[in-house]
Amino acid sequence: MPVTPAPERETLIEEIVDREWDMMKAVVSDGRSLCQERPGTFRAMRGMSHSVLSRDTLASYLGDLRNAFAKGRNLVTEKYARMEGKIPPVSQCPLIPRIVAIELEWMRQLCELFPLTFQPSTASFARYEACELETYSDATLTLLYRDALGAREAGRNLVRERYENLFQTLGQWTLAEVEAKGREKAALQAGGDS
Repeated sequence: MPVTPAPERETLIEEIVDREWDMMKAVVSDGRSLCQERPGTFRAMRGMSHSVLSRDTLASYLGDLRNAFAKGRNLVTEKYARMEGKIPPVSQCPLIPRIVAIELEWMRQLCELFPLTFQPSTASFARYEACELETYSDATLTLLYRDALGAREAGRNLVRERYENLFQTLGQWTLAEVEAKGREKAALQAGGDS
Protein backbone atom coordinates (compact mmCIF):
# COMPACT_ATOMS: atom_id res chain seq x y z
CA MET A 1 0.00 0.00 0.00
CA PRO A 2 1.50 3.37 -0.98
CA VAL A 3 2.27 5.83 1.79
CA THR A 4 0.48 9.15 1.49
CA PRO A 5 2.99 11.97 1.84
CA ALA A 6 2.51 14.33 4.76
CA PRO A 7 1.05 17.69 3.78
CA GLU A 8 3.55 20.45 3.18
CA ARG A 9 3.69 23.42 5.53
CA GLU A 10 1.99 25.73 3.01
CA THR A 11 -0.91 23.29 2.62
CA LEU A 12 -1.28 23.04 6.39
CA ILE A 13 -1.24 26.83 6.80
CA GLU A 14 -3.82 27.23 4.05
CA GLU A 15 -6.23 24.79 5.68
CA ILE A 16 -5.62 26.31 9.13
CA VAL A 17 -6.40 29.81 7.87
CA ASP A 18 -9.50 28.54 6.01
CA ARG A 19 -10.80 26.93 9.19
CA GLU A 20 -9.96 29.99 11.30
CA TRP A 21 -11.75 32.19 8.75
CA ASP A 22 -14.86 29.99 8.95
CA MET A 23 -14.76 30.41 12.73
CA MET A 24 -14.12 34.16 12.46
CA LYS A 25 -17.12 34.65 10.17
CA ALA A 26 -19.30 32.91 12.78
CA VAL A 27 -18.17 35.10 15.71
CA VAL A 28 -21.07 37.03 17.19
CA SER A 29 -20.13 40.01 19.33
CA ASP A 30 -21.36 43.46 20.25
CA GLY A 31 -20.29 44.81 16.87
CA ARG A 32 -18.93 43.44 13.62
CA SER A 33 -15.18 42.98 13.88
CA LEU A 34 -12.90 44.78 11.45
CA CYS A 35 -11.36 41.35 10.74
CA GLN A 36 -14.77 40.12 9.59
CA GLU A 37 -15.01 43.05 7.17
CA ARG A 38 -11.58 42.42 5.64
CA PRO A 39 -11.05 38.75 4.85
CA GLY A 40 -7.85 39.41 2.90
CA THR A 41 -6.28 41.18 5.88
CA PHE A 42 -7.45 38.43 8.20
CA ARG A 43 -5.90 35.76 5.97
CA ALA A 44 -2.61 37.68 5.66
CA MET A 45 -2.33 38.20 9.42
CA ARG A 46 -3.22 34.63 10.33
CA GLY A 47 -0.92 33.24 7.65
CA MET A 48 1.83 35.41 9.10
CA SER A 49 1.13 34.08 12.59
CA HIS A 50 1.64 30.49 11.46
CA SER A 51 4.43 31.11 8.94
CA VAL A 52 7.29 30.37 11.37
CA LEU A 53 5.92 27.26 13.05
CA SER A 54 7.25 23.78 12.51
CA ARG A 55 5.33 21.31 10.42
CA ASP A 56 4.59 19.23 13.53
CA THR A 57 3.13 22.22 15.37
CA LEU A 58 1.03 23.20 12.37
CA ALA A 59 -0.30 19.65 11.97
CA SER A 60 -1.18 19.47 15.67
CA TYR A 61 -2.97 22.84 15.60
CA LEU A 62 -4.90 21.80 12.49
CA GLY A 63 -5.98 18.75 14.48
CA ASP A 64 -7.16 21.09 17.26
CA LEU A 65 -9.25 23.04 14.75
CA ARG A 66 -10.75 19.88 13.27
CA ASN A 67 -11.56 18.49 16.73
CA ALA A 68 -13.14 21.79 17.78
CA PHE A 69 -15.33 21.80 14.67
CA ALA A 70 -16.40 18.20 15.33
CA LYS A 71 -17.41 19.18 18.88
CA GLY A 72 -19.21 22.37 17.79
CA ARG A 73 -16.63 24.66 19.39
CA ASN A 74 -15.52 27.94 17.84
CA LEU A 75 -11.96 28.63 19.02
CA VAL A 76 -11.99 32.19 17.66
CA THR A 77 -15.16 32.97 19.63
CA GLU A 78 -13.53 31.52 22.74
CA LYS A 79 -10.38 33.60 22.22
CA TYR A 80 -12.31 36.86 21.92
CA ALA A 81 -14.61 35.96 24.81
CA ARG A 82 -11.51 35.40 26.95
CA MET A 83 -10.00 38.70 25.82
CA GLU A 84 -13.22 40.48 26.81
CA GLY A 85 -13.36 38.64 30.16
CA LYS A 86 -16.70 37.02 29.31
CA ILE A 87 -15.63 33.44 30.07
CA PRO A 88 -13.19 31.83 32.53
CA PRO A 89 -9.83 30.51 31.30
CA VAL A 90 -10.17 27.81 28.66
CA SER A 91 -6.84 26.21 29.65
CA GLN A 92 -4.52 26.37 32.63
CA CYS A 93 -1.57 24.76 30.84
CA PRO A 94 1.66 25.94 32.51
CA LEU A 95 3.34 26.30 29.11
CA ILE A 96 1.13 29.26 28.17
CA PRO A 97 2.88 31.85 30.37
CA ARG A 98 6.27 30.46 29.32
CA ILE A 99 5.47 30.83 25.62
CA VAL A 100 3.99 34.30 26.20
CA ALA A 101 7.15 35.37 28.08
CA ILE A 102 9.37 34.36 25.17
CA GLU A 103 7.11 36.00 22.58
CA LEU A 104 6.83 39.14 24.73
CA GLU A 105 10.60 39.48 24.91
CA TRP A 106 10.77 39.14 21.13
CA MET A 107 8.09 41.84 20.76
CA ARG A 108 9.99 44.16 23.12
CA GLN A 109 13.07 43.73 20.93
CA LEU A 110 11.01 44.74 17.88
CA CYS A 111 9.63 47.79 19.67
CA GLU A 112 13.20 48.88 20.50
CA LEU A 113 14.58 48.24 17.02
CA PHE A 114 11.60 49.58 15.08
CA PRO A 115 9.80 52.11 17.31
CA LEU A 116 7.92 53.79 14.44
CA THR A 117 6.64 50.48 13.10
CA PHE A 118 5.79 48.89 16.45
CA GLN A 119 4.23 51.12 19.05
CA PRO A 120 4.93 49.86 22.56
CA SER A 121 1.76 47.85 23.14
CA THR A 122 3.26 44.84 24.80
CA ALA A 123 0.46 44.47 27.39
CA SER A 124 -2.22 44.00 24.72
CA PHE A 125 0.16 41.76 22.74
CA ALA A 126 0.64 39.49 25.78
CA ARG A 127 -3.10 39.37 26.52
CA TYR A 128 -3.99 38.49 22.93
CA GLU A 129 -1.27 35.84 22.80
CA ALA A 130 -2.31 34.22 26.10
CA CYS A 131 -6.01 34.14 25.17
CA GLU A 132 -5.25 32.55 21.82
CA LEU A 133 -2.93 29.96 23.34
CA GLU A 134 -5.65 28.93 25.79
CA THR A 135 -7.58 27.52 22.83
CA TYR A 136 -4.70 25.21 21.81
CA SER A 137 -4.44 21.63 23.02
CA ASP A 138 -1.69 20.67 25.45
CA ALA A 139 -0.06 18.66 22.65
CA THR A 140 0.05 21.73 20.37
CA LEU A 141 1.32 23.92 23.20
CA THR A 142 4.12 21.43 23.88
CA LEU A 143 5.19 21.56 20.23
CA LEU A 144 4.87 25.35 20.11
CA TYR A 145 7.00 25.68 23.24
CA ARG A 146 9.59 23.42 21.61
CA ASP A 147 9.56 25.71 18.53
CA ALA A 148 9.99 28.81 20.70
CA LEU A 149 12.81 27.34 22.79
CA GLY A 150 14.62 26.10 19.70
CA ALA A 151 14.33 29.47 18.01
CA ARG A 152 15.51 31.31 21.12
CA GLU A 153 18.50 29.00 21.51
CA ALA A 154 19.37 29.60 17.85
CA GLY A 155 19.23 33.38 18.37
CA ARG A 156 16.10 33.75 16.25
CA ASN A 157 13.17 36.07 16.96
CA LEU A 158 10.01 34.41 15.65
CA VAL A 159 7.91 37.56 16.10
CA ARG A 160 10.33 39.45 13.88
CA GLU A 161 10.34 36.62 11.35
CA ARG A 162 6.52 36.68 11.25
CA TYR A 163 6.47 40.39 10.49
CA GLU A 164 9.26 40.08 7.93
CA ASN A 165 7.13 37.42 6.23
CA LEU A 166 4.03 39.63 6.39
CA PHE A 167 5.72 42.71 4.94
CA GLN A 168 7.33 40.62 2.23
CA THR A 169 3.90 39.19 1.33
CA LEU A 170 2.37 42.67 1.24
CA GLY A 171 5.00 44.39 -0.82
CA GLN A 172 8.38 42.73 -0.54
CA TRP A 173 9.58 45.18 2.10
CA THR A 174 11.78 44.41 5.06
CA LEU A 175 11.15 45.73 8.55
CA ALA A 176 14.14 48.05 8.07
CA GLU A 177 12.52 49.48 4.91
CA VAL A 178 9.17 49.93 6.67
CA GLU A 179 10.91 51.72 9.55
CA ALA A 180 12.87 53.94 7.12
CA LYS A 181 9.62 54.93 5.40
CA GLY A 182 8.20 55.78 8.82
CA ARG A 183 11.23 57.98 9.57
CA GLU A 184 10.82 59.76 6.22
CA LYS A 185 7.13 60.38 6.92
CA ALA A 186 7.90 61.65 10.43
CA ALA A 187 10.60 63.96 9.07
CA LEU A 188 8.20 65.36 6.46
CA GLN A 189 5.52 65.92 9.07
CA ALA A 190 8.04 67.58 11.42
CA GLY A 191 9.17 69.83 8.55
CA GLY A 192 5.58 70.79 7.77
CA ASP A 193 4.91 71.63 11.41
CA SER A 194 7.66 74.27 11.58
